[in-house]
Amino acid sequence: MEQLITDRLRENLARLNLNRASEVLQAIAEQAETDKRSYLSFLDQLLEEEVAVKEKRRFQTAMKTAGLPTAKSIDEYDFSFHPQLNKKEIMALFDMEFIEKHENVIFLGPPGVGKTHLAISLAIKACAHGFKVYFTTMDTLIKKLKESQSNHKAYLTSPLVVVDEVGYLPIDSREAYLFFQFVSHRYERSSTIITSNLLCGAPHNLFNAELIVMRSPLFAGSDNLLFGAILTPHKRDVA
Repeated sequence: MEQLITDRLRENLARLNLNRASEVLQAIAEQAETDKRSYLSFLDQLLEEEVAVKEKRRFQTAMKTAGLPTAKSIDEYDFSFHPQLNKKEIMALFDMEFIEKHENVIFLGPPGVGKTHLAISLAIKACAHGFKVYFTTMDTLIKKLKESQSNHKAYLTSPLVVVDEVGYLPIDSREAYLFFQFVSHRYERSSTIITSNLLCGAPHNLFNAELIVMRSPLFAGSDNLLFGAILTPHKRDVA
């Protein structure tokens, strides 16, 4: 009789696409009986198993679709290398409130100071929190903006978009305008993280692009700019 009930439970769990719960049903039921646990406790553990597997799968899918070039955590970031940074303010970003409020983050600094590291760390945290993330370099983004003007692309609709290497390569006035349109579309609808060497010694060979970009809504005023960290090389690296 109990075997019939177990088989029926497994069948119903499979129909509900609760495959992990079906797999561990017998083991958890036996353990619950041995420990004389309540029905609610048994059900709680069973569902916890299912949720854990689904969350792991969801996170893996989110990471894959985000297109991150590598996986870097904030724990790996060496704050001692940048003593001028306010670690408390940086860590506060990881509560993800800036995404819920549709605010933006900008990291400015020369190459090699960890701008992309911080951006990727935030992106991974966002994936873990269930936000859809899209990572792109400025060069790739411009190419995609040229290809299509559809408003349903991931780089327009994702709650968080990371645009890396803004200002590393020169862009013409049309490309700058496309980026302006991109930022304008996302303004107060979603969040964007920018990493850039603009204003930090980058060559001024961007035609009129720098002026246009810096006037775009992302950079205009403090209401929408949540955080702007200027990262500079540690003095031990300066000759």
